[in-house]
Amino acid sequence: MRGRIIFPFVAELHRLDTRSMAPDYDEDFKEPVLIDADDDGVGEPFRREHPPVRVPCQVEPEAFEALRMATSGNTPRSSFDLVFHFRDLERLGLVNAASGDALIRPSDRLGALYARDGQLVQAVRTPPGLYVTEARPIGFGLHRRRPSRNLLLVSFQDRAAARSGT
Repeated sequence: MRGRIIFPFVAELHRLDTRSMAPDYDEDFKEPVLIDADDDGVGEPFRREHPPVRVPCQVEPEAFEALRMATSGNTPRSSFDLVFHFRDLERLGLVNAASGDALIRPSDRLGALYARDGQLVQAVRTPPGLYVTEARPIGFGLHRRRPSRNLLLVSFQDRAAARSGT
């Protein structure tokens, strides 16, 4: 028994495409390198992203309060957490088949949150944007004979956004 998400929302994720930007991605720091695109002598980060994907999630209670305040222009917090179920990630192809690791990784960006019926709940302004800073499994199911992980906690924080590429 793998459980399920309680009070689900749908997160629109923009995953960083590290393969297409191979020479422009720093593997050590897990972020795009700086490129002087406008010849002003200052390097700007450059991003290429996979097409957005919508994934069912659960918004953590403290995060939901901060999200509610953001709609009125009051953003006291610049970070919050979402919980994803591995069953949904597997269905959407967001789990590496060989290693079992989730493909939601640091530097991926949150675009918006939607209700289950598709109604926009909150769009995330970019810049500054909200970016994944940590993604880690937190639950391993309730089945004693054959336990399997079921939950992925993903922390988002605002930070300077890189330019989007096509």
